[in-house]
Amino acid sequence: MGAEFIFRMIGMVIFGIGGVWLGVALGDAAQANIYEWGPIFGLVGMLFGLVMTPYLTIRPIRSIRKVLNQISTQTLFAGMLGLIISLVTAGLLAFPLSLLPLPFSQILPILSALFLCYIGVSVFISRKNDIFGVFSGMGGRKSISDGSEKYISNTILMDTSVIIDGRVSDIARTGFLPGELLIPRFVLNELQYIADSGDNLRRQRGRRGLEVLAQLQKDPMISVRISDIDVEGAQEVDDKLVILARQLKAPIFTNDFNLNRVAELQGVKILNINDLANAVKAVFLPGEILAVKVIQEGREAGQGVGYLDDGTMVVVQGGNNFIGVELETVVTKVLQTAAGRMIFSKPTADED
Repeated sequence: MGAEFIFRMIGMVIFGIGGVWLGVALGDAAQANIYEWGPIFGLVGMLFGLVMTPYLTIRPIRSIRKVLNQISTQTLFAGMLGLIISLVTAGLLAFPLSLLPLPFSQILPILSALFLCYIGVSVFISRKNDIFGVFSGMGGRKSISDGSEKYISNTILMDTSVIIDGRVSDIARTGFLPGELLIPRFVLNELQYIADSGDNLRRQRGRRGLEVLAQLQKDPMISVRISDIDVEGAQEVDDKLVILARQLKAPIFTNDFNLNRVAELQGVKILNINDLANAVKAVFLPGEILAVKVIQEGREAGQGVGYLDDGTMVVVQGGNNFIGVELETVVTKVLQTAAGRMIFSKPTADED
């Protein structure tokens, strides 16, 4: 039995009783038959209560909760702090304003309270970053700034994709991830769902993610916490992560391209493992000598393709004649693409 059904029944009874009372009162005032007016108005009230009660009670509450869940904790706290200070100020002003002659003594205290509450909430919300910056400075906590948002550096939200990827354990051991790795329960549930998938590839990926997570928890040098924290009003895991990141002021560690774009549009900081991998690849300039083993032919005629230890693709002009051979090449061009860095080279004069 759902809450909406219970509210409908309660509303039907209340509005039904109110309808009977109204029908009797109107029938008595009109000197009509109250035994006809009462049941008619009672039935109308019951129908009104049955249909309209959810729209007057539970549905507005759900809408308000959904909006509040999408507002960050800092915004809510700043708004409540501004409201409390405004109400205290309005209370102090109420007494002197009440000494004014009528009608000012009755109107001005109410108007001043409404005005101060609006100004207080607006100012505190607009300056929330400065307010919490003062608090964090007093507490000695460090934060990193990213545009208009500030992210507390002691928590990093983990996405399902980056756990399955597996490289997070190696990165965490290096110490480049400061603070605690936080894995919400809904991310763990999605990981378990993938591990139980009927598709063999997805099942292997999910099980590898669970193994990576177990390794992270066993490593004493890595701080990992699984939390039951959840986000109401959102169904998709990515949506929940973005909302939670805004509430906690924490970055999201992921390699999911779509989540990356959505989070950036909403002002959430992203730690992308693929961007990190591309950033730490060796930099080669045109004219430098590069040793590479050609393993296959390229897409264009006469080309050969090899790979460096970090996975960077090297296209060797005229390298189709050196398949299976490691040779020295001179870099001619370096191209940065969305998929990574690509190097074009040609054999040195000695190999030509």
